[in-house]
Amino acid sequence: MLRWYQAKLLSRPILTQAVTTAILFGVGDVAAQQLVEKKGVDKHELARTGRMALYGGTVFGPAATLWFRFLQRNVNFKSANATTVARVACDQGLFAPVAIGVFLSSMAVLEGSSPQQKLERSYGEALKTNYMIWPFVQLVNFKLVPLDHRVLFVNVISIGWNCYLSYLNSAGSTAVGKESAAVENAVAEKIKKST
Repeated sequence: MLRWYQAKLLSRPILTQAVTTAILFGVGDVAAQQLVEKKGVDKHELARTGRMALYGGTVFGPAATLWFRFLQRNVNFKSANATTVARVACDQGLFAPVAIGVFLSSMAVLEGSSPQQKLERSYGEALKTNYMIWPFVQLVNFKLVPLDHRVLFVNVISIGWNCYLSYLNSAGSTAVGKESAAVENAVAEKIKKST
């Protein structure tokens, strides 16, 4: 199985990484719904899992594959340690802030809600949490993991991260739903009193 996967990584890297990422983003959402939120199978939101898998496979997987190739080709110094640190700095200074913004905006669009509201509500917290985890993960990734396996390494670590992102994304949607319901109730109450 590992040889087959390695062969696919070499022959069709973007497609292989995209499919792998879609599966693991879906797993992260299932973990969020079942292990964190404890929804149970009967209340599991399949559409939410589908949105996560769709985003992982069509956006993050291909983007991360191309990004890691770009860093491998363009960020190189005489010292291996300097190269690793520079790649982590580029990844966390450029890619991570954009990727989090694209993720939250994409989820909002797929859910039919406002990307601006989603970003205002969740971006800062997600980026702060990112900086507590990912610089260290990427340090290991860029130092020890071969290029062909970097997206897979990130995807495996991302099961927990995607669980967090899915939960954060869902919690924000729930908060908006509660706020909207409160506003609707207040308006209905005002209308009732005025009639």
